[in-house]
Amino acid sequence: MTDVRTVNRIAIGADHGGFQLKEQLRAYLNSQGYVLEDCGTFSEEAVDYPRIAAAVARLVASGDCERGVIIDGAGIGSAMVANKVPGVRAALCYDVSSASNAREHNDANVLTLGARLIGLGLAEQLVDVFLTTECKEERHLKRVAMIGEVESGQAVEPPPPPAPGAAPSGQVSANDLERIAREVSSMLSTGAGLSSEAKETICGELICGLCADCIQRNPEAVRTLINTTGADRISLGPGGEGVPKDLAKYIDHTHLKPDATGEEIRKLCREASEYGFATVCVNPNWVPLCRDELAGSDVRVCTVVGFPLGAHQPEIKAMEARRAIREGAREIDMVINIGALKGEDYALVERDIRAVADACHESRAILKVIIETALLTDEEKAVACQLARKARADYVKTSTGFASAGATVGDVALMSEAVKGAKMGVKAAGGIGSAADAEKMIQAGATRIGASAGIRIVDEARRVTLSN
Repeated sequence: MTDVRTVNRIAIGADHGGFQLKEQLRAYLNSQGYVLEDCGTFSEEAVDYPRIAAAVARLVASGDCERGVIIDGAGIGSAMVANKVPGVRAALCYDVSSASNAREHNDANVLTLGARLIGLGLAEQLVDVFLTTECKEERHLKRVAMIGEVESGQAVEPPPPPAPGAAPSGQVSANDLERIAREVSSMLSTGAGLSSEAKETICGELICGLCADCIQRNPEAVRTLINTTGADRISLGPGGEGVPKDLAKYIDHTHLKPDATGEEIRKLCREASEYGFATVCVNPNWVPLCRDELAGSDVRVCTVVGFPLGAHQPEIKAMEARRAIREGAREIDMVINIGALKGEDYALVERDIRAVADACHESRAILKVIIETALLTDEEKAVACQLARKARADYVKTSTGFASAGATVGDVALMSEAVKGAKMGVKAAGGIGSAADAEKMIQAGATRIGASAGIRIVDEARRVTLSN
């Protein structure tokens, strides 16, 4: 925490939707030694949020308070109102990184929060970061001054146009990208003059699955991992051999059909508890029901985000994940932006995954990233796994079950090798309907199975065990 003499007096306010969170934050900030100016509201009786937001913003603009915090249902309207007051730079923040950036990059002086989107624990983190982070870098301060110029009506000159044939500022031209790709591929390819030891130093493995070059040169070598490194890597059973006998612990008992009823979901939970499945995997609207039905059991609640197409904005996926976690989900299966991946907009794909990863890890929830293998080339599958790895996901997952095909042992082996060494799991899902199917996936590298046929799989495995 910064010295309270630097940031001491805080204006705080909320409408009826944010009243409870405001009261909790008020107590927290008082305990930290801040002096608060409470602009209301003082009950859950309905009020107009613009009046509250304007009161907080004016206290900050006048200098009576160093910073402001405003809470309403979503935080959006209050930010709009506050930013109409000259001298105020209000930022809606929904995770730690956005709160840090708002201060460090934009010198924001008012924080707005959505009480329906975040809980108290995260709200306290955001307020802490907002009040203890300073904007010091000269380049950021220069841009903050430009915001003030726009506010006062001064003209901010546009940047000069790029020279003919040049890439826009801050970007790399297509020719440069091709040249870099060729050079990297040449370094890693066989016959580039590198010894095996040198290749392992650069790439980590001789057949690494992490770059397109390995897959293009020898795709069958990747698939042989089913019977070599893949099986060794995932042998999690007692003694480290074979498929684990307790197959149920590998299974997410799944019901994602749009016509699922409450009674079907309750039945799913009863079955999961009886068989000892890892989770139930359901659509988001069923999370509270599953939480209540599974209270006291070891079965966790898993839900899906951006499902099944993955074409939602990253911020929407993150909000969807946070709400599901607040309501009881402990695992999140998100669908990546498949079109962005195929269009090679890798920055968007990584940002997409990282937004949900941040939301999950704030509450110690697990993130599984669905890459929808049926729609991807082998090269794209490897790239998707690496982006998930870079964005700190916990698992990569093959399929939604709603595309043209589901999991294959080849895809699982490829994905297993692509995340090797990253302490990530691989979830095989889609079309797994028997114990034999599940065992093949586990032998190929799967550490979790998503299946609606979980009971059949376990019953078959038990019959095989008994007959042996």
